[in-house]
Amino acid sequence: MSNKRVLMVVTNHTKITDDHKTGLWLEEYAVPYNAFKEQGYDVKVTSIQGGEVPLDPNSIPEEDVAEWAEAQEQLKDTAKLSKDDAEGFDGIFLPGGHGTMFDFPENETLQYVLKKHAEEGNVIGSVCHGPSGLVNATYEDGTPIVKGKTVAGFTDSEEIGMGLDVHMPFMLETELRNKGANFSKGEDWTAHAVRDGNLVTGQNPMSSESAAEKMVEALNEK
Repeated sequence: MSNKRVLMVVTNHTKITDDHKTGLWLEEYAVPYNAFKEQGYDVKVTSIQGGEVPLDPNSIPEEDVAEWAEAQEQLKDTAKLSKDDAEGFDGIFLPGGHGTMFDFPENETLQYVLKKHAEEGNVIGSVCHGPSGLVNATYEDGTPIVKGKTVAGFTDSEEIGMGLDVHMPFMLETELRNKGANFSKGEDWTAHAVRDGNLVTGQNPMSSESAAEKMVEALNEK
């Protein structure tokens, strides 16, 4: 069994507008969680505020997915992300959901933790809107950690297709490009994940499995 430790950080933000609820996108969390556990990794699930994690209603399957039960159980009372989570892990993974667009980019604790993981050369992974956490993430010298890196994430065309672009604080693809990332994308709503060294990113919910596989690949090379 592996002795690798992975930190997962999820959103606590619950709404886009008063009549449009959001939160964590379940598949983008549960699929990687299972992939990490299958490798024997020690997985710590945290959230920005701690406590119970809201799920985006559109991400909840009509019928329970039995293999996601353990992952979902972890969401009932999560630890609040702290600066202590900057140490003692081999990698960090940021699942998406529109909630992340509101509480990831400006959260000082998350930005501190990401900086330390980047400086340590740990594996940093994210999928869909999860890369919103990377938009303001820098190394100690202020260089964006996505600068010059090939990254994927929820595309502007996918956001516009959902009609949610007008409600977003920024457009993820555009902002990652603005920070110097080489943005890579597949067709809308198809699986697409990329790995650039210790940085792994996926485009959308369909990319959850491939992003997790690339994260595992990177971790097992450490």
